[in-house]
Amino acid sequence: MKLYSFFRSGTSHRLRIALNLKGLATDYVAVDLRTEQHLQEAFKAIHPQGLVPALDTGEQVLIQSPAIIEWLEENYPTPALLPQGADARARVRALAAIVGCDIHPVNNRRILEYVRHQFGANEDAINAWCARWITEGFEAFETLLAADPTRGAFSFGDAPSLADVYLIPQIESARRFKVDLSAWPLISAVESACLQLDAFQKAAPSQQPDAA
Repeated sequence: MKLYSFFRSGTSHRLRIALNLKGLATDYVAVDLRTEQHLQEAFKAIHPQGLVPALDTGEQVLIQSPAIIEWLEENYPTPALLPQGADARARVRALAAIVGCDIHPVNNRRILEYVRHQFGANEDAINAWCARWITEGFEAFETLLAADPTRGAFSFGDAPSLADVYLIPQIESARRFKVDLSAWPLISAVESACLQLDAFQKAAPSQQPDAA
């Protein structure tokens, strides 16, 4: 498989984690967002939206990280990223959606570039904008972690799940936007547990070939 990725992209980061947890190797194809490579016709022929990530399976090109991760879960079910039982799966999906639906979409690069250029926002304003939505989402995430008496070291249970796949890249992004994470000790503890695993370590932005 061939992975089209940008080292600092949160959606690329979450897909790299999922691939690593599944034990799947890919050929890494860097798409440099800093030079607008994603907007060139060559890449848009691969991904019509001009976004990363994209995964070429050899038979088709998959786009949109939630859809790709679902495809991985269905085709490579072990180890599972979703727990057994409808109630447990709903909880994990809800945790993931806090990041995937309510934090990341308003803080991603194309939104921030628009805010910079259309409204003249400086970096302090950008950081404040991102911090607002990260804080709201992390407050809810932390509350849900605290309310789960059966939770182990991870966001759900004793093994990494879809919730952690989404959470860890958002923590990386929060640091980049200078958000103080000390208010969320449970989230920080989950991060510590995740970062002990090779799958998360190897997916980190700093470990990617285009990070230099």
